[in-house]
Amino acid sequence: NQGIPTYEYTPTQIKQRVANYGASSKEQIQEMVRLQLGLAQIPQPNDAADALAVALCHLSEIHLSNLLAKQK
Repeated sequence: NQGIPTYEYTPTQIKQRVANYGASSKEQIQEMVRLQLGLAQIPQPNDAADALAVALCHLSEIHLSNLLAKQK
């Protein structure tokens, strides 16, 4: 109602963007989140790591969309 955009990503899309492999395990995704964010430990609880993976996926998608828009 407020005009705020929403986005949806499948688990495979998130895995592909975060780990470059759509069939990555939960542990692989958690480790990639840790590495990409420069963290000493994997974020806990697991839901926090999942949320960060979604955020990283979204940032990647937006960056790609912006690059493609500039090519037009």
